[in-house]
Amino acid sequence: MAKVTKIEVQKKNENRVNIYLDGEFFIGTFKEIIYKLNIRKDTDVDEESYIKAKNKAYSILNRAMQSEKQLRYKLFKREFSEETIDRVISKLKEYKMINDNEMAKSIVRDKKKFKKYGRKRIQQDLYKKKIDKDLIDNALEDELDSEEEYENALYLAKKKLKKIKDTDKRKVYQKLGRHLAYKGFEYDIVSKVIREVLDM
Repeated sequence: MAKVTKIEVQKKNENRVNIYLDGEFFIGTFKEIIYKLNIRKDTDVDEESYIKAKNKAYSILNRAMQSEKQLRYKLFKREFSEETIDRVISKLKEYKMINDNEMAKSIVRDKKKFKKYGRKRIQQDLYKKKIDKDLIDNALEDELDSEEEYENALYLAKKKLKKIKDTDKRKVYQKLGRHLAYKGFEYDIVSKVIREVLDM
C-alpha cells in the first residue's frame, strides 16, 4: 500500500498541487480535489489508479456536466477497471457531483428558457446525455408544461415569420411547420401556432 508523503503547490499554478507517493512524484491535480477527497500527507493509498480515476473524473466534470453513463464510458475509455470506476462514481454521488435526476431537470429548464425548444427536441438532447428514460420523463413532467411549450412555439414562429419572404401562404405554412418540428414541437402545437400567426 502506497502512502502520500508530500503535497506541494505547483509553482506555475497555485490552484494545482503535486502529489508524491512513497517519496516519488505521482500526479498533478487540482487543489480542490485534494480537499474534496480528503487527501493529505500520510494518507494511505490502496490503489494508485483510484486516485488517477478520481482526478480524471473531476477534470471531466469541471468542463461540463456529465450523466453517470457518460462519465463511466469516458473513464472506461481511459482503461480504468470497472471496480475502480464503481468506486469513483460512488464517491462522486456522495459529493453530489453526479445526479442524473437533477441534471435532467436542469437541462429541461435551460433548453426551454434559452433555446425555446419543444418537448421532443429536449427529450432527444437528454437521450444523447445517456440519461435513463424514466428520469427524462419525470424531468419533462416536472419542468415543462403545455402552456410554456405553446408560448415558446409562438415566439419562434413569429421570429421565423419575419425572415420568410414568400407571399404564398401554403409555402409559409410549410416553412413554419418544418422549423417548429425541427425545434421539437408536436403536430398539435405546431398547427395551432401557425394558424394563429397566419390568422387562419
